Amino acid sequence: MLIAALPTGPLAANCYVLAPAPGGDCVIVDPGQEATVQVAEVLAEHDLTPAAILLTHGHFDHVWSAAELCEAHGAPVYLHADDHGLLSEPAAGVDAGFAAQLQMLLGPGPYPVPADLRETKGGDTLTLAGVGFEVEHTPGHTPGSVVYTVTAEDGEPVMFAGDLVFAGSIGRTDFPGGSTEAMNRSLSSAVLNRPDATRILPGHGPATTVERERATNPYLRDIAG
Repeated sequence: MLIAALPTGPLAANCYVLAPAPGGDCVIVDPGQEATVQVAEVLAEHDLTPAAILLTHGHFDHVWSAAELCEAHGAPVYLHADDHGLLSEPAAGVDAGFAAQLQMLLGPGPYPVPADLRETKGGDTLTLAGVGFEVEHTPGHTPGSVVYTVTAEDGEPVMFAGDLVFAGSIGRTDFPGGSTEAMNRSLSSAVLNRPDATRILPGHGPATTVERERATNPYLRDIAG
């Protein structure tokens, strides 16, 4: 299985391109700001065709290029319904101070919404590009946050975690729609209840594992304790 990680935009949000093998269909996860060129390079290098675009949540730094890639490749975009509104109103997902900066960064709008936007929800299994993606609803960072899990060739799970959990940290809960209580429940179910060997591909920063985070992440240790 091919998985390319592409830090994109000013906030270095991780975009991922996943494919069973070169020379076929692929899935793009969280194409944020300035992702289009990097994604195009990966597609050309490995002769890949996007079959779908998966969004872990609706914050601008994870979704900004989704509409452009949807139009360019005719690939549907999947996002939990609770975050659909953030596509057209990105400032609704941040606090007032950040919202003013965001308008300067993104321009006044209107903002692009994918032409083929589809709902995904917890409990779904999406078979895309020949790969099965298990969907778990993980609110806390945003109301519509989800994680997508696939099984790698070695049989171990790989979780695209968005901003649920990072190496040594977790997603913030102080933006509109965030909830510390919901985040703790999501971390317990989606991270602490996973096998230690589960590989975590987060929305920012380096990859990690459930075993490593269980042992060293202070937020998870507090929840588990």
